[in-house]
Amino acid sequence: MSDDPAPPVESLLPYDEWTEAAMRQVMVRALAHAAVHGLPGEHHFYLTFRTDHPGVVIPARLRAQYPQEMTIVLQHQFWDLKMDEESGLISVGLSFGGMASTLVIPLAAMTAFADPYVRFGLRFTPPAAEAEEGSAPPADEAPESAGEPAAAAAPEAAPAPQVVSLDAFRRRSPPKT
Repeated sequence: MSDDPAPPVESLLPYDEWTEAAMRQVMVRALAHAAVHGLPGEHHFYLTFRTDHPGVVIPARLRAQYPQEMTIVLQHQFWDLKMDEESGLISVGLSFGGMASTLVIPLAAMTAFADPYVRFGLRFTPPAAEAEEGSAPPADEAPESAGEPAAAAAPEAAPAPQVVSLDAFRRRSPPKT
């Protein structure tokens, strides 16, 4: 008799896929709610997505700066947030360096969603990049216009994908004496 546990049985049901779809639906519902009602209180969203995924529409300079992955922050200065469940697209207006842009992000391109105010976050299985060079066709580049207020966006210092620690956003309880 051996103390070794039996090897895990391979499931014939796609639990991983079902779980991923359910988690994505939580993000969809949060974005749809924010699109209709705005963000209540101090809630704000971090959206991380693959910039090299087909269908992502962002300005060429952002695509050059973030060839694989980018995080945007929806907090105070964004406009025209739309969550189109039927087409599977998120659309939002943001300003980058004083240049107004509308970003279009397919749900399949999303790799993370977080609401730091309530310490809630989801990570999604990243899609396989279609283009090995890390760039999408030029047709997916959004036009830019000047004159809109600056929006909260991802830090533009490091083009490499980054893991954001949410510890800095957590409320700390006073020490018990």
